Amino acid sequence: MGIKDQFQDKAQDLADRAGQAMGSKKDEARDRARQAQDKGQDTGQDETRRAQQEEQDRFDQDYDV
Repeated sequence: MGIKDQFQDKAQDLADRAGQAMGSKKDEARDRARQAQDKGQDTGQDETRRAQQEEQDRFDQDYDV
């Protein structure tokens, strides 16, 4: 195996490693984004539930008098 082949093999190895590293970073970023989105949806649902409860409480107060 000549020097040229060794350099090409090393370059291919480094390119493969870089591709794997980028793939794992993309997966991590996707997971973080999904978690943030899920957390945001949970917060939105809590706010909706709270608003509905407040509306029901006001309605009940109006008819308690």
